[in-house]
Amino acid sequence: MSKLSSDGQATLDKGLLFGAAAYGIWGLFPLYWRLLDNVGAVEALAHRFVWALVICVVLLRIRPRAGWWRELRQRPEALRFLAVAAVVIAFNWYLYIWGVHHARVVETSLGYFISPLVTVMLGVLLFRERLRRPQWLAICLAVAAVAWLTFDYGRVPWVAIGLALTFATYGVLKKKAATGAVESLAVEATIIMPFTLGYLVWLDLVGRAAFVHAGWSTTLLLIAAGPATAIPLLFFAGAATRIPLTYLGLLQYLTPSIQFLLGIFVFHEPMPPARLAGFVLIWTALAIFSGETLHHLRKLRRQARRLTAEPPPPAEPPRAEQRRSTAPPARA
Repeated sequence: MSKLSSDGQATLDKGLLFGAAAYGIWGLFPLYWRLLDNVGAVEALAHRFVWALVICVVLLRIRPRAGWWRELRQRPEALRFLAVAAVVIAFNWYLYIWGVHHARVVETSLGYFISPLVTVMLGVLLFRERLRRPQWLAICLAVAAVAWLTFDYGRVPWVAIGLALTFATYGVLKKKAATGAVESLAVEATIIMPFTLGYLVWLDLVGRAAFVHAGWSTTLLLIAAGPATAIPLLFFAGAATRIPLTYLGLLQYLTPSIQFLLGIFVFHEPMPPARLAGFVLIWTALAIFSGETLHHLRKLRRQARRLTAEPPPPAEPPRAEQRRSTAPPARA
């Protein structure tokens, strides 16, 4: 049975808090991107990278970590992971912005409902994380729900599938890179920067750029994409290096739940009864998964408290001394 030390428990708690903050903010993102309907998805994506890098530079100046770049260069494998992660998250961001702009918020929520399943299975396959029986039951129910929702749509939900695969892959790459949150995001944005700046310059030259030309409100919203992107992504990076992927898969349901509610009640996207039944099945699976996980966490906390309260057992005497003390007295 696994046990957590006090330091390990503090790390886990901090990771859970970071994850909840990241997924909660991401869930509210459709409200922000709908304000930029007049901006193309690729241009909005480019500005996300540009201003996110600006935020990272400011943070690294405020709280520098000496030698981080030299240390990272000595780990070429981590640099390769971050380079791939930059491409993966760029594709993920583009799909998400495109989906919001084209009134597919509910489908984006489906993508983030699927993503925890992919994340959990990657955790089992790549990191040998073990699931307990109630968790397997929850995953089976969620898989059935996703299959039903796919059938109900009557088409391949490519936005949802793309979001699920890219975001789960991004989580694995960040865990493999094991680099600080600010530093890793700065490296990813720097890798993408030549392409984003080139595209933005080209847009301005052909007279299709929204930045500055579409009014100050649009310009300020594009600049705000920096902190709006960096803050939850930094929370996510902090969570990915502190908690198992199974817990990340659980927390990730916060994002699609909020997006689902926004799609239905704010953006008034259709939700027929058959489709709603599929989402209810997913929420049932989530209730089983989260309830069992919380119960297991409470049990680990009780074990940790007992370990700190109980005195260590007395050391056993050497075997040679045990044999001498239990041997019969020699005859005279």
